[in-house]
Amino acid sequence: MRLRHLRLDHLRAFASIELDLAPGWNVFTGANGAGKTTLLEAAYLLSHGRSFRGGPKDALVSHGAPGFSVFGRIERVGGAPVGVGLSRQGGRLEARVEGEASGIADLLRQVAVVCFEPGSHELISGASEERRAFIDWGVFHVEHEFVSTWRTMQRALKQRNALLRSGGSSAELEAWDHEFASSGAELAAMRRRYFRDFAPAVADFLRDLLGELGEATVLLDDGWTADTPLLDRLKEAREADFRRGYSGSGPHRADWTITFEQAPRREHLSRGQEKLCALACVLAQAAVFAKEKGEWPVVCVDDLASELDSLHQEKLVRALTAVGAQILVTGTHEPAPLAVEAIEAARFHVEPGRVRALL
Repeated sequence: MRLRHLRLDHLRAFASIELDLAPGWNVFTGANGAGKTTLLEAAYLLSHGRSFRGGPKDALVSHGAPGFSVFGRIERVGGAPVGVGLSRQGGRLEARVEGEASGIADLLRQVAVVCFEPGSHELISGASEERRAFIDWGVFHVEHEFVSTWRTMQRALKQRNALLRSGGSSAELEAWDHEFASSGAELAAMRRRYFRDFAPAVADFLRDLLGELGEATVLLDDGWTADTPLLDRLKEAREADFRRGYSGSGPHRADWTITFEQAPRREHLSRGQEKLCALACVLAQAAVFAKEKGEWPVVCVDDLASELDSLHQEKLVRALTAVGAQILVTGTHEPAPLAVEAIEAARFHVEPGRVRALL
C-alpha cells in the first residue's frame, strides 16, 4: 500500500499544504515544533479516524478555523488509485471515498497505516483500552463482520450497564445478557483467530530486538474465564455486577500481555525495553496485515533517532527496506542508518506552516 499524495487543510499549524510522496522512504526533517509529527498524524487519521496523540479533538483544528480536512490518494496492489478524505466540521467527522460521502468504517478499510512514536510505550505500560484498540484495528482488517459484531456487543453492554446502575430486574437483564454473550463470544473468537498470527510474529521480532531477555510469550485474555461460556459467567457474576453497577466480565475487559523468561512481569521492563516491545508489536501487526492482504501497510516512525539507539535504528531500517514498505519518518536530522545503508529517499524540510521538498 502506498500513500502517494497527501493534502492537509487547517490541521494544527498547517493552513494548507500538498505533498507527493515516494513509494519507499520519505524523510521529514526540521526543528522541534515545526509540525513534522502532524504529517504522520494526517496519514494515521485516514487509517484510524483518530490521532495517535492525546489531547482534545479540537486541538487538531488550526486556530480560528471551523474545522480540518485531510485528503490522500492511495495505491493498492492490483487496484486503481483511490482518493480518500476525512474532515471534522461542526464537531463531527465526515468521510469521503472517491469524492462520495462514506461511512467512517468504509474509509478506514481503504487505508492501512501503522505508527511507532514517542507514546508507543503506553501500548505496553498503559491501560488495557490501548491494547484492545490496537488489536481490534488488526482484527478489523481481516474479519469482515468485526464492525457489526463490535457494535452489537457495545449496544448490549451499554444497555446491560444501564440496568445494573438503575437496579433493573434480573428478568430485564436476561435479554441483554443473551445478546451480549452471543456477540461477545463471537468478538472474542475473532480476536483469538487474529492472535494465532500476531503472537508468533511478535515473538519473532522480539527475538531480534530483545533477545537478551529470553523467549517472549504473548498471551490473550478474553475478559472472562476461558473455559466458561460467557453467558454462564454473566449469570454467575450477576449479583456482583449489580453491586458494582457495571459488567465485570466480557470482551470489553479483554487484554493481552508480553512476558519474557528473564522479565516475567511488565514492571521488570525499562522504558527503552517497553519501546522495543511496542516496536515489535507495530511490526508484527504490519506483517500480519501483509500476510492477509499481500502488501505492507504504510509505516510511520516519528522521531526515529530519539526513540531508538543506533543499533536498533539500523535493524529497523534494514527490516523495512527488505519488505518494500512505504515509510514516513521524522527527525531533527536525517537518521544516520539511511546514509549507511545508502537508502534512496524523498526528503522534505518542515518549517512552521510549510513543507519544502529537497533535491
